[in-house]
Amino acid sequence: MRSRRTGDQPMRSLAELDARGVQAVLVDIDDTLSTQGRLTAQAYGALERLQLGGLRVVPVTGRPAGWCAHIARMWPVDAVVRENGAFYFFYSGNRLHKRFCDDPQSRAKKRARLDAIAAHIIAAVPGCAMASDQPYRETDLAIDYCEDVPPLPLEAASRIAELMREAGLTAKVSSIHVNGWFGDYDKLAMTRRLFAERFAMDLSAANREVVFAGDSPNDSSMFGFFENSVGVANVRRFESHLSHAPKYVTGTACGAGFAELAEHLLRR
Repeated sequence: MRSRRTGDQPMRSLAELDARGVQAVLVDIDDTLSTQGRLTAQAYGALERLQLGGLRVVPVTGRPAGWCAHIARMWPVDAVVRENGAFYFFYSGNRLHKRFCDDPQSRAKKRARLDAIAAHIIAAVPGCAMASDQPYRETDLAIDYCEDVPPLPLEAASRIAELMREAGLTAKVSSIHVNGWFGDYDKLAMTRRLFAERFAMDLSAANREVVFAGDSPNDSSMFGFFENSVGVANVRRFESHLSHAPKYVTGTACGAGFAELAEHLLRR
């Protein structure tokens, strides 16, 4: 993991974020929307209040396709960007719609190469394991360093990411997993494609109309791009490892921090 760029400004209090004109909320899931691995009623209610308040709501996460189908169908959201930007799903007209970066043949070839890479990493970094949600993934490899295994230090996550890159993968560290995939896409690239294709919005031109909330290094591209990027308070765990820090930070952590953000936006 890289250190935060010295040119980044210190994170400001959420109270300083000018919510006027905000039309959409993007949110990471693990340790941003969830709390200790669970989705609280407070956080889920915040999603619903935002959507009922007229804002578009889009989770943007490293979690797998198997989760995505459920979330797109059942949650109060307008679309879902998954597996760190490999695809987006949305539910419309009583049908689930899917948009992938790669065609099915390319995805199958890439997935076939991931098992050997995973075996090498697990042997090289004692204590890590294949993520429990790996069977439900379409495109990437997720190595668990602190979700269902005894927590490893961030140095172990860095080593896992290094081994992935040596094997030719793009690698990103989240608060629970290290994710690796073949390709140069990321959360930001697929989010920009989603908004252009689904909502006819150019996110460069409409940057200030969107808020992104996250908590870890795999959110860095989003933190850097969006003028209204927000870290929930637990982002400070990774502060020295972010290539870009969020512009604002909540006073509370995880799902409570997201609910704090939602209330701030709804007062706009």
